[in-house]
Amino acid sequence: MTNRYFKVLNSSLAQILQYMQPASKANNYHYNKNLQTYANILRKDMTKAEACIWKYVLRARKLKGYQFRRQRPVLSFIADFMCPVLMLIIEVDGISHWDEEVVRKDKIRQRKLEEVGFTVLRFNDEDMLEDIENVERVLVGFIEEFEKLHPLTPASLPTGVELKEGGGHSVPIHKK
Repeated sequence: MTNRYFKVLNSSLAQILQYMQPASKANNYHYNKNLQTYANILRKDMTKAEACIWKYVLRARKLKGYQFRRQRPVLSFIADFMCPVLMLIIEVDGISHWDEEVVRKDKIRQRKLEEVGFTVLRFNDEDMLEDIENVERVLVGFIEEFEKLHPLTPASLPTGVELKEGGGHSVPIHKK
């Protein structure tokens, strides 16, 4: 066998071992740069339901000060929305997710994301478009439980985020 073959084999093995590690800041939460171009296309072409949750709930740290990223490449998938601090992925499932094969693939995808430490919350399009307030309540409930189990410290917060008195955190407003 050639030396080149072993390099490819070692490279593939390194990638597999990397994906077995828990997602963390150190491994950029398993960001997959190979999917970046496709993720950019999806960002520009969001569904109506994705645009709704982004505009009214997640964008600009509206949800309790947490930053969410949309169409984020993680492992070999593109998550609809991801918050690295919360280790949370939000999936918005449209009508195509009713198909048996898609449901099977969604379960595999969710299992792999959970194996590296993410929590995956799924909502359907109808929830987003007809009851966004309830979706927001579910997310706030998740965050409150997360904060009870993982008390925030200044070191655990992203750059530019500060702890508030009485719990939670805030983002300073910068005036130009």
